[in-house]
Amino acid sequence: MARIVGGLGSPHAPAVGAAVDRHDEETPYWKPLFDGYRPMRAWLERAQPDVLILFSNDHFTSFFLDAIPTFAIGVAGVHEIADEGWGKRPLPPVPGDTDLAWHLSKSLVDEGFDPTVCHRMPLDHGCLSPLSALLSWTPRWPVRVIPILVNVLHFPIPTPARCFQLGQAVRRAAASYPDDLKVVVLGTGGLSHQLTGERFGYINPQWDAEFLDRLERDPESLAALRHQDFIERGGSESVEVILWLCMRGALSRQVRCIHRNYYHATLTGYAQVIYEDTENEVVAPSLRGAA
Repeated sequence: MARIVGGLGSPHAPAVGAAVDRHDEETPYWKPLFDGYRPMRAWLERAQPDVLILFSNDHFTSFFLDAIPTFAIGVAGVHEIADEGWGKRPLPPVPGDTDLAWHLSKSLVDEGFDPTVCHRMPLDHGCLSPLSALLSWTPRWPVRVIPILVNVLHFPIPTPARCFQLGQAVRRAAASYPDDLKVVVLGTGGLSHQLTGERFGYINPQWDAEFLDRLERDPESLAALRHQDFIERGGSESVEVILWLCMRGALSRQVRCIHRNYYHATLTGYAQVIYEDTENEVVAPSLRGAA
């Protein structure tokens, strides 16, 4: 079976990818964030996953207001780099895993999720910012990637509970896959932030800390909240934390948090976590302290 051995959380702001391209990781503004990526890169190098299932959202690159799927999954063998209006980032195409992606698609449909299955879905900053910060991508990416995109831009959007259930369904689908693969799940997006209206620039570090505490130990309590709850506490754009609930739902009931970092930049609460799956051990205990 395919074993989900761990879950990661990361922001996906386009500025993160731009900082990678400019080699700004050690500048005073970005160092607190990129210091948080170092343990994650080290953990991935030790875990050596075969596949990374990435929960993110499209930013009007593959979809637009005339047609936005609630859930979409990319089944291509290779994912193109999207041009978001200022040219493609200098990244190689991202390898996919067609066999596992099709298996996930069928299993999710069997469970009533009905994702849009995409044979071509270029990846934008929602996927590329975290990938390029987490992985060494020259001369090629070291892991195959299956993107699962969730609509967080245009209401109605799926409920927090439905996203948590999606992660649980992905876990069951992976467990039923016949090949022995190590899989890591990645939830992406900023925590508290608001980019429009009277509360433009709103960040709530206290709520972000509570969210991370509950995500680790009591994710069901977050899944029971409404979108309105997240918006009131974290700002209008903070609803994309439902992507983190997808990731958490794909993990064991109890997880081992071996890394957590938080940095609230100008407009967004950024967080990074590593959760090891306690039912599918992969990293030896002697190595955990290095993360």
